[in-house]
Formats: sequence, structure tokens, C-alpha cells
Amino acid sequence: MSFATAASRGLLTCHACGLLARAAPHGHDICCPRCGAQLHLRKPDSIARTWALLITAMILYIPANLLPMMHTSSLFGSQSDTIMSGVVYFWTSGSWYLALIIFFASIMVPMLKMIALILLLVSVQLHSRWQLRQRAGLYRLVEFVGRWSMLDIYVVAIIVALVQLKALATIEPGPGAIAFGAVVVLTMLAAMAFDPRLIWDPVEEKKRG
Repeated sequence: MSFATAASRGLLTCHACGLLARAAPHGHDICCPRCGAQLHLRKPDSIARTWALLITAMILYIPANLLPMMHTSSLFGSQSDTIMSGVVYFWTSGSWYLALIIFFASIMVPMLKMIALILLLVSVQLHSRWQLRQRAGLYRLVEFVGRWSMLDIYVVAIIVALVQLKALATIEPGPGAIAFGAVVVLTMLAAMAFDPRLIWDPVEEKKRG
């Protein structure tokens, strides 16, 4: 099957408004005729920026799961809870559906997003022509999930609302909540920094070779 990229036809897309424009001759920089943004055949330093954001997210993923997400103080004492301890609590108390929501939204989804981005980055750096369409679809899935990543934060807010005892208890966010929020934001930025057009570049390299 034959593929032709936009770059091979001298076309490029504006990152700001999505307008398809023709590249300038001799590699000169041009601006989008509609919104004025600078146009690039590929996002500058896409791989390096994606790796930097992704590695930072992977580092913060550890304290996000090990450090307390919230501190609860009441007349009966105080307690610190991590994400996993919250999952265990709801599971043992019979609220298995809440346990599953927290587990998948707060633990599995960020992990799977990072694994998917690693796969995309490594395959691009190896100039792989393996499963081009599937990898492009994987990126679109990661990007789509990224739009709903704040669902993880909403889950934590729901937990706080469920255990809130008005004047009888106080709940404060722990350091794990800060790390967790940073992981969510960093994985979203990493997906935005990655240029999916790099997936198709080996096709053109093969044709020129």
C-alpha cells in the first residue's frame, strides 16, 4: 500500500487553527495566512520535549501513589489515605464499583497513557514502519483520553465529598494530591508536544532511499 505525506507534497498544517497551507520554498519560515502563527513541517524539538515531560510525569507518578492524597481529622482521630488505601477501603466496605472507578481512573489510566507515549516515542526514534495506522490511532486515543484526564481529580473530589462529616471532621489535601495533579497535567502536555506526523516520516525515507 502506498502512502503520501503532506510534507512530501509541500503542505503543512497550522498548529493553532488547523489551516492547510503550502510550505515556503527553500525551507524559509512562513506564517499562517489566517491566524498569523508560525508554521512548521514538524513541531520543533517534539521528541525531546515529549521525553522531558513524560520522564517528569513518570518520576512524580511514584509519590502520587505512595504519598497521602488527603488527611482526615475528626473526633475519633486522624487518618492519612493514599489512592490505593482508598481503593482497598471501598472494596472491603462493599462499594466495589467506586473502588474500580478510583483504581482505573487514578492508577491504570495514567500508567497506560505513559506506556502508550513511550511506545510511540521509541518507535518514532527507531524509524519503525510497524503498524503505522494503528500507532496513529493509538495517539488519537491518548489525546482523547487526555481531554478527560481531570476526571481523576474529580474522583478525588467525590471521595472528599463522600467522607466529609461537616463540622465533625476536616479534610486536607496531602502531598500525593499535588504530585497526582502534576502527573495529569504533564501527561497531557506530553501528548500535546508529540508530533504524530513523525510516525509517517519513515515512509518518505523509504521512498527516497
